[in-house]
Amino acid sequence: MAILHYDYIIIGAGAAGLMLADTMGKDDFFSDKSILLLDKDTKKENDRTWCFWEKGEGQFDAIVHKKWHHIYFAGQQLAKSYKIAPYIYKMVRGIDFYTTYLDRIKNYSNITFKQDAVTSINESHDAVKVQTSKETYSAASVMNSIFDYDMVMHQDKYPVLQQHFIGWVVKTDKPTFEIDLATYMDFSIPQKGNTRFMYVLPFSNDTALIEYTLFSEKLLPKAEYEEAIKTYLKSEFDCTQYEILDKEKGSIPMTCYDFMEHHTDRIRYIGTAGGWAKPSTGYTFLSTSKKIPKLVSFLKTGKPLKALHFKNRFWYYDMLLLDVLHHNNAIGHKIFERIFKKRKPQLLFKFLDEQTSLAEDFYYIMGSPKFPFLKALLKRLF
Repeated sequence: MAILHYDYIIIGAGAAGLMLADTMGKDDFFSDKSILLLDKDTKKENDRTWCFWEKGEGQFDAIVHKKWHHIYFAGQQLAKSYKIAPYIYKMVRGIDFYTTYLDRIKNYSNITFKQDAVTSINESHDAVKVQTSKETYSAASVMNSIFDYDMVMHQDKYPVLQQHFIGWVVKTDKPTFEIDLATYMDFSIPQKGNTRFMYVLPFSNDTALIEYTLFSEKLLPKAEYEEAIKTYLKSEFDCTQYEILDKEKGSIPMTCYDFMEHHTDRIRYIGTAGGWAKPSTGYTFLSTSKKIPKLVSFLKTGKPLKALHFKNRFWYYDMLLLDVLHHNNAIGHKIFERIFKKRKPQLLFKFLDEQTSLAEDFYYIMGSPKFPFLKALLKRLF
């Protein structure tokens, strides 16, 4: 079988793969370079949603499905709604993102999208061979967005939690939800020794996405998530009559494990597989959009792909939070409740966006419970 050669191969047509292909496609530097985009799926289903916050208008506004200008937070001793201006909380549906970006990529003559499942990747001195179920390809450089938990579970230096959830899109038989109020975290539900909260995104006064979410090490039986959603609908909204329009589930790694050991001279992992998910929250979409231009600029240098680094001081903050939650997962709700009680959500968003100054970092951190973090810091130091 003949080997089909490309200058670049991108594996996975999710958020990272499509953003990378689009950015390379509209950059004149790559106009004479051949690029192959591979994914085992057709990307014609709404298999996920991405949420993020940003100030005012942004690059994804044309495909934003819903926006919220207020958020709600609840803990055991706090329940409060917040106006989050100048920030807006936004949601993009997977199907809208896939359709828009694949349509763009069709217009780049140097990019080919193929539906094919990758079975192996092998690097030699001068190329990378990518074997799929249908063909054998090779490229000078490969960007791989396929994540597997085995990538992070072989070590114990950094704890590995999961942000895992099941969500239902429900349509109720009466007006139930506040249209412009997204429930960011509701910790008023039973914690059962974990960090557990409800997440609610209203699309109209009778339709919303409701997710039962945990930050913990292990997944739950499916029935436990779904029973929690039923209970919440009844207790919080006095709602027992509804239609389930759609379901979603997911598990996002929360770890400060250094993915650099997986990168090589010619293979670079991107997206969740590259450690681009914010370790302390699991948010990945906007983080990916900010890292893609840096990766593309780096590709132009021709340097070994493993030489690009993204680690900064916020990585250390995230590491301490995950150490705390790993040591005592039951106190997660106390940490977030203390932050929302002491600090404005705008500062939280700015901090999680890694845009705060050192002075703002200190002010934000001082709003958190101090003893668990000091203990985690001392353990790391000694």
